[in-house]
Amino acid sequence: MFWFTMLAVIALDQLSKYLITSHLALGQGMTVIPGFLDFTYVLNDGASFSLFQGQRIVFLIITVLVLALIFGGLRKIPQEMKLFRFLLALFCGGAIGNFIDRLYQGAVVDFVNLGWFPVFNLADSCLSVSAVLICLMLLFGKPGHLLDKKKEIEK
Repeated sequence: MFWFTMLAVIALDQLSKYLITSHLALGQGMTVIPGFLDFTYVLNDGASFSLFQGQRIVFLIITVLVLALIFGGLRKIPQEMKLFRFLLALFCGGAIGNFIDRLYQGAVVDFVNLGWFPVFNLADSCLSVSAVLICLMLLFGKPGHLLDKKKEIEK
């Protein structure tokens, strides 16, 4: 399931970016939901949400190192930890989606424009949401861990 999820994120991310770059000129936007959501084609040479501009090589190297660590440790993560593995797949898919852009275009294609937040893409969303949830899981214990504590308290 890990590999399927990761590949699905990469495919959907790259497809969405292809559609945007095929139908909009750089800097051009289109309203999707008036007052809420626009698609605006921008190139981001920084990290998620336009942070740390101009560090392409650094991001490429960091991405390769982080992915190598995750892929190297993946077999040690039990299959039963489905949510954790799913979140890692989202994270890896997002990282690879943006890696592809940086490698071939020198910058990441962003297009989701909420008006009140930096323009982002599907890969950014997967990276950010999964990173926050993974951190919460690591801080507060694995999913079954909390249930075990509850059972101990009930005894």
